[in-house]
Amino acid sequence: MAANNSHDPTMVIFASCILVLPTTPKCSQPFARQPAKNVTQRPQHFPGLVRAFAAALPVPGQERRGPLLVSLGYTSLTPGSAIDPVEPVFLTLSSLQGKNTRDKAVALDPTVFNHPIRHDILHLCAVHHLDSLRQGSANTKTRAEVRGSGRKIRPQKGTGRARLGDGQSPMLRGGGVAFGPKPRDFSTKLNRKVIEMGMRVALSVKLKEQRLGVVPRIKWYCHKTITLKNRLETLGWRTGTLFVSGLPQMDAAIQRAGRNLRGLEFRHADEVNVYDLVKWRRVVLDLPAVALLESKLGRKHVERPGLSAAVDSKHVMDV
Repeated sequence: MAANNSHDPTMVIFASCILVLPTTPKCSQPFARQPAKNVTQRPQHFPGLVRAFAAALPVPGQERRGPLLVSLGYTSLTPGSAIDPVEPVFLTLSSLQGKNTRDKAVALDPTVFNHPIRHDILHLCAVHHLDSLRQGSANTKTRAEVRGSGRKIRPQKGTGRARLGDGQSPMLRGGGVAFGPKPRDFSTKLNRKVIEMGMRVALSVKLKEQRLGVVPRIKWYCHKTITLKNRLETLGWRTGTLFVSGLPQMDAAIQRAGRNLRGLEFRHADEVNVYDLVKWRRVVLDLPAVALLESKLGRKHVERPGLSAAVDSKHVMDV
């Protein structure tokens, strides 16, 4: 059997993988020595490798042509690698201009838009952002800072009243404050990886709640507010909507048309944080913003053809 399959690359690779598996440790006592485990049981420590070879081995009765290469979603398995399949997340494309885009969908990176929900991470990121907004400028004067004389108000003994020192005592009206606030920095530290995870969780929550929209471009054809208002009411985006663009410059016409509408805000993708995604009821991204967020938050070692920085035709596919 070994002579017939000596030139089979599958058997060669499988044998090379068995050589690097951990061997059974020998016991110090002869009577406690256990029989060696079967070779087929050893790969249980490598579940990804077993799944990969199970999909790669040829079916009995069929000839396999070409090198050993297994396609798993957006990744490809080469000898010596084991990567779980990554399936994209599809979202129907919307349009501000009223164009028919119902037959088109956007392929989103699942590592960014399909992350497991972590409410504790969202809480950490929201508190971290709100702490950074606190001014911390509250200031009170102690008894040493209050203006006045240091003369003792009355004698220590003989009056039958309480003992008092100078007029700046915290017990007197107009005196100093014993334990009042002083200027301080309320900002807290949070690791960058936690903030990035919070962005993934917030985007995934919006997608699961069906409150995430994607448009080709965030732009408008005129500066009239009434035209944009009517279009947003048709789409259901009238109030509580955050528009995020990945272009260097936001469209001037839509900014002028929407600045008089309450409940709308326009941001760049680099300026959006976790608190903004949690605060706003609905988030609308354009394709450059999707590409920018995926390049910053996606897994670096997963190559996804069709989801590069050059958007439009590579992000959008027909349904």
